[in-house]
Amino acid sequence: MRSILHVDMDAFYASVEQLDHPEYKSKPVIVGANPKEGKGRGVVAACSYEARKFGVRSALPISRAWKLCPEGVYVRPRMDRYIEVSKQIMEVFQRYTDLVEPLSIDEAFLDITGSIALLGPAEQIAAAIRRDIREAIGLTASVGLGPNKFIAKIASDLKKPDGFVVVTGQEVEKFLQDLPVSRLWGVGPKTELRLREMGFQTIGHVAAASRDSLVGSLGSLGEHLFQLSHGRDERPVQPNWEPKSIGTETTFEQDTDDREQLLHTILELSDHVAERLRKDGYRARKVTLKLRYADFETHTKQQSQNRLTITGEEIAAVARSLFASFPLKKKIRLIGVAAGDLRRDGGDPQQLPLFDESTRSANERLSRTVDEIKDKFGAGALRRGSQLL
Repeated sequence: MRSILHVDMDAFYASVEQLDHPEYKSKPVIVGANPKEGKGRGVVAACSYEARKFGVRSALPISRAWKLCPEGVYVRPRMDRYIEVSKQIMEVFQRYTDLVEPLSIDEAFLDITGSIALLGPAEQIAAAIRRDIREAIGLTASVGLGPNKFIAKIASDLKKPDGFVVVTGQEVEKFLQDLPVSRLWGVGPKTELRLREMGFQTIGHVAAASRDSLVGSLGSLGEHLFQLSHGRDERPVQPNWEPKSIGTETTFEQDTDDREQLLHTILELSDHVAERLRKDGYRARKVTLKLRYADFETHTKQQSQNRLTITGEEIAAVARSLFASFPLKKKIRLIGVAAGDLRRDGGDPQQLPLFDESTRSANERLSRTVDEIKDKFGAGALRRGSQLL
C-alpha cells in the first residue's frame, strides 16, 4: 500500500507577509489591495486565520472585506516573494522523496512509499517535513497522510492550521463515512444539489448505493463517485507536473467601457503572460480572455491557434479578436488574459507560414532581448511607446 502525503501551506500569502513583517503577527492580514489608499477594487487573494474570524475569505471583494474587517492589515500581493518561499518549501520536500507533484505555489503531493525503508515510518517522515518547514522557513503546513491522493487531500484540510491527520488503509471507509458529498472530487455546486436530491447527503450514503444505480443515474460520473466513496484512487504522484495555463488579470480602479483603455490593458496583460512563458520555458497554443462586468457577471472565451507562440503581440492579437466578440453592453470591472495548451519550448515541431517566418523569428528574438534588459536593469527599464502616452 502506498503512503501519500498532501502538504498544504497555511494561509500562504498572508503567512509570508506575517513572516516578513513581525508587526503583522496575530493581526488580521488581507492580501489583495489597500482600501486605505483608495484602491480597494480588487478581490482578496488570501487572508490570515485572524481575518477569517471576521468572515473574510479568498475571492471576496476587497470592499466587502473592508466592511467586515476595517482594522485589518491590507497589503498588495508580492508574487516574486511568494515564489521564492515556495521554492524553499519544494527543496524541503526533495530531501525526503523525488516523487513530488506540485499542485500550486503552496501545496503538493508527495509519494514517500519508497522512502520508508531508509527514513523510517511514514508518520515520522511527515512529522520531519512539517518540522523542517517550520524551522528552516518559519511557516506552518497542514499535512494529510493516506493510501492515495484523494484521502491525503481531504485529511490535510480537516485540522487547519498546522494540522496533521493520518488515515490508514483500514480506516478509509470509516473516515469518509460522515463527510459531506461536496468533499468528493468532481462534485461542484450543481452536482452536489443533484446528489442531495437523490438522497445522498454524505459520502457514506454514496458508498451504500449500488454501482449499477449510480452509473445508471450519473453515467461515468457515477462510476467515478462510486470508486471515490470507497476511498479508491489509483492516480500516481507525477513529479513532472506541468501547469495547464499561465495567466494574469487586473481589476480596474473604476469600472470602464473605454474601448481604447481595454485594448491597451489586453496588450499589457498579454506582454506579461508572454514574459512568463519565456521565463518558464513554454510556448502556448490557446489564448483565453476573461471579462467581469460591473455587476460581477463573468464570461470567458478562448481560441486555439495552429502554431505555438511566446510573444505578447501574438497573444494580444488573439485576445483582442476575442474581445471584439464580447458585447460591450455594460462597464467592465476586471479583465484577464491566459495562455494555455502549453508545450515545452523547442519540444514541439510546428509548420510555420512561409512568408512571416522571418518576421516572427525577429519578434521572438526582440522579446528575449527585452527580457534580458529587464532582468539586468529592472522591470521598468523598457516600456512600449503606447505606455508613455
